[in-house]
Amino acid sequence: MPRYKDIDYNLKQSSRKTMSIYIEPDGSVSVLAPKRLSKEEIEKVIERKRYWIYSKLTEWQELNRSRIERDFVGGQGFPYLGRSYRLKIVDDQDVPLKLYQGYFCLRKAELAQAENEFAKFHREKGLEKIPGRVNYYKQIMGIKPNGIRVMDLKTHWASCSDNGTLNFHWKCMMTPLTILDYIVVHELAHLLHPTHNQNFWNLVDKILPDYMERVKWLRENGAGMEV
Repeated sequence: MPRYKDIDYNLKQSSRKTMSIYIEPDGSVSVLAPKRLSKEEIEKVIERKRYWIYSKLTEWQELNRSRIERDFVGGQGFPYLGRSYRLKIVDDQDVPLKLYQGYFCLRKAELAQAENEFAKFHREKGLEKIPGRVNYYKQIMGIKPNGIRVMDLKTHWASCSDNGTLNFHWKCMMTPLTILDYIVVHELAHLLHPTHNQNFWNLVDKILPDYMERVKWLRENGAGMEV
């Protein structure tokens, strides 16, 4: 990982025309830069943005007070589409983990790999739910992605590949449907506007006039979407 003075950052260079700096959900700093920029030129921009970076990192620390440490014990609540469902440990059932009668039911034999089972559950549900939301909004926006994937994106809620494939973190399925829709619209908009310029936000605003409320929810509650 590159380091400039006291700032560690992830660097991705592409054919984009402008440089952007983001604070990721895990608190890391990401820099998206044109291939033509040298390391020295990139670091000059980081230096100019130093105050902004540290103010955003402080803001991130405040927002991450909502992070919840969950244990895989009976009665613990786990989010799914904006609701919390308590965990029930069962002796036997047909699948390792399922949502049944208002509970997340986890087979006792899979307790040691519960985190993987929750990830698998949300990934499978995402493959069922997300394509429908993408199809709905792509018709409205007149945009056609080349594919949809649900996976572990580590530090992103979603991303847009250079070939037009939309990638969604399985944790998106923990958020309310209104927030999932914002994430979908956000990534579809990137197919037309790769950067977060005014045209990008104008398009998002046209589709979701209340998008700022959804962004606020995600910023304030996103850290709590963990297993």
